[in-house]
Amino acid sequence: MTPFTQKVIAVIRSIPEGYVMTYGGIARAAGSPRGARQVVRILHSMSRTYKLPWHRVVNVKGEIALTDDESSSLQRLYLLGEGIVFDAKGAIDLQRYQYHPKFEDELQLE
Repeated sequence: MTPFTQKVIAVIRSIPEGYVMTYGGIARAAGSPRGARQVVRILHSMSRTYKLPWHRVVNVKGEIALTDDESSSLQRLYLLGEGIVFDAKGAIDLQRYQYHPKFEDELQLE
């Protein structure tokens, strides 16, 4: 596993209940500001294995990026269950709910 992948996993694990991060925000926190697509790949391939809170990751517009109806409905349900509110267009207010790791360089790598 690459160091970037380890950092991405650590960042995603650090997202607290009731907050979200964007794919790009996770990439930046993991040290690769242009690595958003890699974050997508890591989430897709490693969420189950590492028990990642995949539902707390949204796109830069605060929207659920999954196109599969079942998966996007499940993500929305999980986020609503954590107290996250969606606007009429289905977006999350990132000013209110976006998580910013305070000590990006000190995230625990397991």
